[in-house]
Amino acid sequence: MDVLSDVLAVLRTGRPFAARFSLSAPFSDQRRSHANGFGVQIMVRGNAFVTTAEGRVVEVGEGDVLVVPRGSSHTIVSDSLSTPTGPECDGSGPAGLILRTADDPEATHVMVCLAYAMAPGRTHPLLAALPDFTRIPADPVARPELAGAIGMLEHELRAERGGGDTLVSALLDAVLMYLLRALLEGNARHCGFDGWAAALADRSVGAALQAIHAEPSRQWSVSSLGEVAGLSRSAFSRRFTELVGQPPLGYLTFWRLTLAARLLSDTDAPLATVARQVGYASEFAFAAAFKRDFGQAPGRFRKQAPSCEPAVPAFDRETVPA
Repeated sequence: MDVLSDVLAVLRTGRPFAARFSLSAPFSDQRRSHANGFGVQIMVRGNAFVTTAEGRVVEVGEGDVLVVPRGSSHTIVSDSLSTPTGPECDGSGPAGLILRTADDPEATHVMVCLAYAMAPGRTHPLLAALPDFTRIPADPVARPELAGAIGMLEHELRAERGGGDTLVSALLDAVLMYLLRALLEGNARHCGFDGWAAALADRSVGAALQAIHAEPSRQWSVSSLGEVAGLSRSAFSRRFTELVGQPPLGYLTFWRLTLAARLLSDTDAPLATVARQVGYASEFAFAAAFKRDFGQAPGRFRKQAPSCEPAVPAFDRETVPA
C-alpha cells in the first residue's frame, strides 16, 4: 500500500482547480484565507513577493513553487515596495474549474495556480506538519520529474486541444505528488515533515504504516504490528511513536475514523456496514468512537457532510494595480 497516495485520496474532496494567469507589472494580487484549501502556486515567468497575514515576506522567483497547505491568506505583489490597494475577493471558484489563457509574450509574469478542497475538520498529521507557506526553489537538475510535470501542465493550460481537461487533472495530481516527494526527501525537508519523512523511509515503521493502510479493518494489536515491523512490542511502540508522533493504535484509530468519515460523506452504506469496513465489531462501538473523535454521532455527521463536489476556493483572487 502506498501510504502517501492513500492519505491524499481519502482526504481530498471533489475535483481540483487549475488556472493560468498572465499579469503585467505593477500588480497586487490578494488572496483570502480558506481553511480547507490545499493550494500550490507556480511562478512560470517573472518573480514576485508574497506577504503573509503575519507580515512575513517570501520572494518567489521564476520556476519556484509556493505550497500553501491550509489556504492561508496572503498578498502577491510584483515589487517588494508596492502596497496592496484592492479589497480581498469574496468569490469562490467551482470544483473542477480549469482556466486557460493563451501565451502573452508581453506579460511580465505568468503564474499557474492549483488547488484541492480537503475534507473539513480532518487534517492528517503528515500534512499538518507542513508550514503555512513553503517555497520550493526551481531546480530542474535535482527534480527533473517535477520540472517536467510543471512544464506539461503549463502547456495544457494554454492549449485548446481535445482531452485537455483529463490531462490537466492527471498532471495536477502528478505535480502535487512530486511536490510532496520533494518536501519529504533530501535537503528539501521542512520542519515537522522530518518525522514523517523518517517514518515512511524507516524499514520497520514504514512496513507497519503500509500494513495499517492496506488492511485498516484488521484487528491489529501492537504486538501484531510489531511482528510486521520485525521489532519487539516495546521497541516498535517506542520507535513508531517517536517518528509518527502518536502511538500505533492511536494512529490506527485516527485512520479508521478518517476512512469512516469519507464513507459517511460519499456513500449511503448503513452505519453497521461502515463500522465493519473500518474494523469495528459493532455499530455501537463505532458510533461511540466516532463521537469521541468528531464530537457528533456518525448519523448527524452524515446529514451535515458537504456535497461530494464542493467549491474549491483556495485561489479566489482579485488583481489590481500596485
